Amino acid sequence: MLKGINQWCFPDGTPIETVLEHSGKAGYDAIELNLQQPGNPGITMESTTQELEALGRLARSHGLALKSISCGLMGGSSLSSPDEETRERGRRIVTRQLEVAGLLGMETALLVPAFVNDKGEPYDEAYKRSQDEISKLIPVAERNGVDIGVENVWNKFLYSPLEMARYIDELGSPVVGAYFDVGNIINFGYPEQSIRILGSRIKKIHVKDFRRSVGTAYGVVTLLSGDVNWIAVREALQAIGYDGPLTAELSAYPYAPYQLVYDTARHLDVIIHGGVR
Repeated sequence: MLKGINQWCFPDGTPIETVLEHSGKAGYDAIELNLQQPGNPGITMESTTQELEALGRLARSHGLALKSISCGLMGGSSLSSPDEETRERGRRIVTRQLEVAGLLGMETALLVPAFVNDKGEPYDEAYKRSQDEISKLIPVAERNGVDIGVENVWNKFLYSPLEMARYIDELGSPVVGAYFDVGNIINFGYPEQSIRILGSRIKKIHVKDFRRSVGTAYGVVTLLSGDVNWIAVREALQAIGYDGPLTAELSAYPYAPYQLVYDTARHLDVIIHGGVR
């Protein structure tokens, strides 16, 4: 498995050159960049081909592979919205993710598929609408040679690995799988069980730790300091033959924020190898 870090582990507005420099120095194998609003550093909806190619070269110069792309733009553009214009906007965002990923040789685009709520997106309708929209995006993914990774987040949707597996299988395409977040499931289940159940459907892995006793977003903590059974998680990942990145997704420290990047690299050594290397 590879050591990976998400761009969100750095403070907002950190220049992309700084992100890549520290990630390379800390010893990561891969970095996950994010599709962001115009004006943010890195990849936006308006990034040109030349800018993206230069970014790819810069990442490689720091020894970093680009394996996946995440996105923070889907909250107001849900694929499960009852509003067609909103869903169409979501399709444009995911299409851009897939195009960027294909251009940069990334394997997977992360997708939050739905947002269940009591304002027009009830569970059953969110399930069907989001599947219908993903079906429209499958040809785009195939054309760009990129997988769609459906992530489990705190969106009141697909918490059960059995349902996640069913949701993916019903879409009937090998380019659709799970982007499984280890820390996101701790409040609702056991990540090692979910990993074994999802098996080869897993395209990529996010890692964070979580303390159940807190139970809210404040329970997200640095790796090795929460309730995740990392030995069981590593064994489960090995059992399904996963050899991709474990991509850390954590908030920067309030003080000396870049130190999180270096600390997390050592934590990933423990998780992947059973000890610091």
